[in-house]
Amino acid sequence: MLTIDGSQGEGGGQIVRSSVALSLVTGKPVTINRVRAGRRKPGLRRQHLTAVQAARKISDAKVDGAEIGSSRLAFRPGKVKAGDYSFRITTAGSTTLVLQTILPALMIADDVSTVTLEGGTHNPFAPPYDFLAKAYLPLVAGLGPRVKTKLEYPGFYPAGGGKFTVEIQPAQKLGRLELVDRGEIAARRVRAVVANLPLHIAERECNTIANKTGWDKSCFEVDEVTGSPGPGNVVMIELNSANVTELFTGFGQRGVRAETVASRVLESALRYMEAGVPVGENLADQLMLPLGIGAYQGSGGGVFRTLALSPHSTTHIEVLKALLDVKIRVEETNRHDCTVRIGAG
Repeated sequence: MLTIDGSQGEGGGQIVRSSVALSLVTGKPVTINRVRAGRRKPGLRRQHLTAVQAARKISDAKVDGAEIGSSRLAFRPGKVKAGDYSFRITTAGSTTLVLQTILPALMIADDVSTVTLEGGTHNPFAPPYDFLAKAYLPLVAGLGPRVKTKLEYPGFYPAGGGKFTVEIQPAQKLGRLELVDRGEIAARRVRAVVANLPLHIAERECNTIANKTGWDKSCFEVDEVTGSPGPGNVVMIELNSANVTELFTGFGQRGVRAETVASRVLESALRYMEAGVPVGENLADQLMLPLGIGAYQGSGGGVFRTLALSPHSTTHIEVLKALLDVKIRVEETNRHDCTVRIGAG
């Protein structure tokens, strides 16, 4: 059984999720020790436990240590079964992170699957639903699988209570991705959303970005959503290029002005635009796993240019190497960007 140190690198929950996801794909049992050892609340938390339970359900896995606060998790997968599944996080924990754990295996399963997820859909500590739908899954489609999503209603941190559905049409093997040129940015869209909060918050966020960029007013949208059980605010900057769509998000916080929220997300978007790379920091982290699986299968892998890797991503690379035994090379162009090569080529 492979053993992974859950405290290595940035030592977060991604080590658990990626280890379990890759265990499902490879059929290799894995043990994660010292789970989140350096965090303020170490061990498994509710959303990590839901992800593990989801992985167990789709594969009839044998699991030891699946309880809140556990510092050790042993996961022995069975055969992954396509089907109709439903998972609910009772807190505002991220539904997208639960999906992240089971999606890779279901993308190469032997039949179509549908997954319903309830909990947090827009969480500042995880990729929001919109990032999944607009930035990540279109690139996954280029690898072969077709994944359709539908947001029923959003769930903001800390109340949660959102819901979305996923339909997964698998491909037996994942193809290759080469994404080294971004192409011209053809369209920009700013969408500011509020739920159970004054609309002027979203309006101020859009005005802040408009004043700083001079982008045409047709680029901006203010949206007041209904159906969310708690208050929430998110502002998203979507950049559509010839070869990729990127999405940058900022979340409203109690005590933080709307203008500050907007300025912070704009700073991230402008840094990406100025770098000229196709793949942003968060998208790079997400792409590594399916490209690693493709390389493991001998059918895929790939290369992409991105901003300098975060500690989160460098830790992810070590987990992928350990569980997939594939080559991953990071070639630094300068201290601001790099090229990541996964598998041969």
